[in-house]
Amino acid sequence: MTRQIEQNRTYDPSKVLPPGAAIGVLGGGQLGRMMALAGRAMGYRFVTLDPTPDSPCGQVADRQIVAPYHDVDAARQLAELADVITYEFENVDADVTKLLMAESYVPQGSKLLYTTQHRLREKRAIEAAGVKVAPYAEIGSVEELREAVRRFGTPCVLKTATGGYDGKGQWVIRSLDEVQEAYDTLSRARTELVLEQFVHFTKELSVIAARSPRGEVKAFPAAENVHVNNILHLSIVPARVPEEVQREAERMALRIAEELDVIGLIAVELFLTADGELYVNELAPRPHNSGHYTMEACRTSQFEQHVRAIANLPLGDPALMTPVVMVNVLGEHVQPLLDWIVRPEAEQVPGVTAKVHLYGKQEAKAGRKMGHVNLLAASHEAAFDWIEASKIWDAI
Repeated sequence: MTRQIEQNRTYDPSKVLPPGAAIGVLGGGQLGRMMALAGRAMGYRFVTLDPTPDSPCGQVADRQIVAPYHDVDAARQLAELADVITYEFENVDADVTKLLMAESYVPQGSKLLYTTQHRLREKRAIEAAGVKVAPYAEIGSVEELREAVRRFGTPCVLKTATGGYDGKGQWVIRSLDEVQEAYDTLSRARTELVLEQFVHFTKELSVIAARSPRGEVKAFPAAENVHVNNILHLSIVPARVPEEVQREAERMALRIAEELDVIGLIAVELFLTADGELYVNELAPRPHNSGHYTMEACRTSQFEQHVRAIANLPLGDPALMTPVVMVNVLGEHVQPLLDWIVRPEAEQVPGVTAKVHLYGKQEAKAGRKMGHVNLLAASHEAAFDWIEASKIWDAI
């Protein structure tokens, strides 16, 4: 493994970028915004590339290049302006990645992107790291799908190997009668398909791990996640699982970070079964929605940690300082949140402190992530009481 890492290494273990350096961010969404806010507090400068004028990251960066992600000339301009380049989403154009690797310093490299952009490659890499994933099968025809569904049983989940997020690009097959329609629908994406055996989990967990070029690794406390309509609704920390499960989830994330030669952050999403088994569901090589709780609840936020990692500074302490519940604000929750925030009685539950983060997106669409609220409280129950009392999420 060490020899393979040396061959694929795109970073310099001795290179350190102190505050004052310019960080280029490929992508101008909310993850880039919060990364820039954390990095600017440390003294770094930021330039972002995004096709949307006045993007969330562009609003707080020193400069935004407004251009499509596949624009090679814009990518070259980003390379000229930045001392180091990072990304805030996985679907980076291959030609742009190649140019940036040649003309700038991209310590995260392209190998991990190549792996995590494709579900089959990702699962094989996780298995090679010695970590369990749920049983799966590569699907090349409707006949292969029908045979795999019989083998796995129903329900099972058919997914496109590339693309898809927040429940898109997948089909839960509940009977053999759905096989043809599921295959016809998802095969239109013209990418490989993968069938996953349904894991009857009791909890969904995630761990954010960080690794720097100098080889230092640290993991944030495991979060317990609750999804509604395939979109993250709550992250609950500490996760309501036995301590040994938390430790094992964090150990698995650290192992993946080391074995996959991660630089920066990697989010590891897991299923916990009734018999205490943990299976990795998927990876994201960047800051993650389920790590937003770290912004006030941990000694170091995931965004500061990412900046520290790509700059090769010593990693910060990820220790949890207070129980916290992160709740997402979607488009339909924005107006109720704005109505709540100006009320004198906004803090309805004693002992709960609400930290509001809005991302500066121009249009509040239903189902679109517009912000989040971190509820710092003595107990999870107090935070849940606050959510109910606020009436912001009554529709859920």
